[in-house]
Amino acid sequence: MAKLFDITGVMLAGGLSRRMGGGDKTLLDLDGRTIFEHVIERVEGQVSRLILNANGDPSRFQKFKGPIVLDSVAGNVGPLAGILSAMEWSEKNNPDCRWLASFPTDAPFIPLDFVSALSAQIDPAETDIVCAKSLNRIHPPFAIWKISLKSDLRNALVDEGVRKIDDWTGRYKVVYVDFKGDGIDPFFNINDRVSLEEARKVFQNRLKGFAKGSSNECT
Repeated sequence: MAKLFDITGVMLAGGLSRRMGGGDKTLLDLDGRTIFEHVIERVEGQVSRLILNANGDPSRFQKFKGPIVLDSVAGNVGPLAGILSAMEWSEKNNPDCRWLASFPTDAPFIPLDFVSALSAQIDPAETDIVCAKSLNRIHPPFAIWKISLKSDLRNALVDEGVRKIDDWTGRYKVVYVDFKGDGIDPFFNINDRVSLEEARKVFQNRLKGFAKGSSNECT
């Protein structure tokens, strides 16, 4: 898969899973593997390097061999903190990299062409953020971000108390890429027991190939 830009990828696992009753929902079983393993399989080949944003004991993610990055803003303030932490990690460890792709770890059907589709829409002079859409919905955590926005993001989180992604991205030049679903939203995320059972039914009722390949297209 062609990488049009040098892109760091971050898997976001910093949520508290309140609707799941606490714990790490991404470590729950889905078709014989954890949700987390499904996400790794789908995204690791799409980026130049892959990191994990997760707080707490890192040993619970022992199947991930890459860097694990803690939130650099305390208080479990949401996905923007994970995005900021990944931006800061990338700037320190790969200073020539200009872009960050983010993937929540509760979404086991992420398109295999997610990064290539979004990065194809980047105009370095005009684009700040490229965000995914599907089925008439915008998915703010599934995006590519200009790493140079990190200082603005830190100010928004720390000084302004911004928490919702849309409240921050509305300040910038955002391009949206629309993905088609194939019987299920490609950005379907598992938030509770009901959605977990729905995802399990998808794996039970469809060909196993859906978990290893995607017919999603972007328009």
